[in-house]
Amino acid sequence: MKKYLIGLIFILASCFAIFSISYANPGVNLPSIPSVSSNISSSKRLSWISRAALDFYFDINIWRKADAGYVAIFAKDGKVIHATAKGMADIENRVAMNTETRFRIASMTKPITAIATLILIEEGKLRLYDPIEKFIPLAAKIRVAVLEEEISDDKLVTEALERPITVFDLLTFSSGAGYNDSVDNKLQSRLSNLWAENDIYKGSGSLEDRVNKIMKLPFFEQPGKIWRYGWSTDILARVIEVASKKSFNEFLNEKIFLPLEMNETNFLSDEKNDNQIAEVYSRNGFFNLTLVESPRSNPLDWTPGSSGLVSNAEDYMKFALMLWNEGEYNGKRIVSSDSIRLMRQPHIQSGVLSTQVDGMGFGLGVGVVMDSEKTVLIDRNNDFFWSGFYGTNFFVSPQSGLVAVIMSQNQPPSASPWPGSFGVFIAPAFAFLGI
Repeated sequence: MKKYLIGLIFILASCFAIFSISYANPGVNLPSIPSVSSNISSSKRLSWISRAALDFYFDINIWRKADAGYVAIFAKDGKVIHATAKGMADIENRVAMNTETRFRIASMTKPITAIATLILIEEGKLRLYDPIEKFIPLAAKIRVAVLEEEISDDKLVTEALERPITVFDLLTFSSGAGYNDSVDNKLQSRLSNLWAENDIYKGSGSLEDRVNKIMKLPFFEQPGKIWRYGWSTDILARVIEVASKKSFNEFLNEKIFLPLEMNETNFLSDEKNDNQIAEVYSRNGFFNLTLVESPRSNPLDWTPGSSGLVSNAEDYMKFALMLWNEGEYNGKRIVSSDSIRLMRQPHIQSGVLSTQVDGMGFGLGVGVVMDSEKTVLIDRNNDFFWSGFYGTNFFVSPQSGLVAVIMSQNQPPSASPWPGSFGVFIAPAFAFLGI
């Protein structure tokens, strides 16, 4: 028995020695991302075991072909403390991931749209409870499906809006607008199919054209009734255009990207060379990644408010640090601290991501952790976050001072309710355990 115990200790010690040698210096050189202000003193880095375990976790996922690669950047108390990049941005051409690699960030566009809205509110060009018909006249004619009597004479039964849809309804995803994969309380019903047939991301046309098209669809419920994932922020982008008298793209550049020096962030429709973006892959069985030549949500000729931005982890970290610092970054004030506090308040406190995770609420364009004991991930109460369809994720943790941006590019199977990469959701745990 004693011999077996000695042998086991020897094996474990050998494994730890190999691990320690292999991951002696985990991560990459810190990117030159300014701290939130010049007054920030140096911050303690993540523990060695935390950094090494994160790299090991990413390496295992890449080895088993769960993802092609990852980029992750972490900040603490307003200063970047760790960065790592693993795997390939382009497997075929052997292009490695690095902290400047650019990704389709998909729904991580939504918090940027929310901040653009708050800027206009502070400028007095928009009010939180303005009816959107003030900016989009067709919104006054929106009808709502009556699901209890869904079909009459082969037509959907609808009713008028009980009250106008407001900017607040769009920001909190409670406008009643759906999207191409929406379900209602009769599951995949005729109403759901109608929204799928009128997918805002299909066909051609400007932001105005596409939003006007969905104004003619029956909405799923009356405004303010429930939280529903959908195209609310695309409608909001059009409101921003009208209120600002500028294109959505122009407004984001002027008010957010240029002040924050997010020089690598733009819409897919502005891309000059698609090879500058990490390739999208999809899991196809075990130990098999397949290149996705035509990603599902690929707005090449317009500027949606829900998706469509290309960015990198360095740029998005600047945006996330601005949120952590209550609206200011590196001497540039984007929005007031009051607006950030309003953004991260859980205005919707039930039904948020209820098919995926418990304990979540929703603020203005971001998810908010209401009860960390109920969530499946390691987080803190009042953390706020959002993720993207292709496996990108960010969060801001006011309680711990931790901010993170983690990116991959993995398109989920069509039947999956989850974004592409589980790795980007597990990775924050290593940082929380290492601070």
